[in-house]
Amino acid sequence: MHFNFMAIAAATGSMAVNAQRLHGCAIDQSFRIADFPSTLPAPTAPLSYMTAAVGTQNYTCTAAGNYTAAGAVAEVFDISCLVGSPLFSTIQDYLLDMWKEAPADKLNYQSLVATFAPLEESGVVLGQHYFIPNPTTGQGLSPVWDFIPRLKKPEAFVLAARTGGVPAPTNQTDIDWLSLKSVSGSLATEVYRTDTREGKAPATCTPGSPDIQVPYSSKYYFYGGTIETV
Repeated sequence: MHFNFMAIAAATGSMAVNAQRLHGCAIDQSFRIADFPSTLPAPTAPLSYMTAAVGTQNYTCTAAGNYTAAGAVAEVFDISCLVGSPLFSTIQDYLLDMWKEAPADKLNYQSLVATFAPLEESGVVLGQHYFIPNPTTGQGLSPVWDFIPRLKKPEAFVLAARTGGVPAPTNQTDIDWLSLKSVSGSLATEVYRTDTREGKAPATCTPGSPDIQVPYSSKYYFYGGTIETV
């Protein structure tokens, strides 16, 4: 099963003015995130990248019988050329639906990369999202958005720390909306995760159970930074 970004836009009648381009459209700085929670800190820098992502939220079962977060992996797509189309507001739903069509035993990072590989050449794939050990404390995990291979610049990444979070306004199975600030890298100074779909772990587990990967999708907005898009 392969994903075709343009085919979805055409099939849904959502071809925006910009849709002749697949990526790298100019960003209107008057854009505001829909339904932005008042309890999250507002962005203070110019909007640099508008993206959607699909992947898995990963969890480990604790001895207490509940799941604890163990990072995430995701492919990140440029959606700047979808602004102004109906698809812009629902792209995260289409991404998750396409991803979940894979057999249950194929919902892993290798399958994710293979599923969306046809988009690599189109330039729609901006990069990857993953976690690494916290470089400051050595304890816990820190989120990274890595656009280095796509943008060909060694500082085209951001390692970030959470500054706020609110429950998703959509469904109890959807992971929280987040605000984060840059710790290192030049891709952005602020990152926002919004429009989340699924990704939450079950409430309980049997101690000793293997780690699980829960499919999710979301939008990520990147503000500030000094890396220009391609």
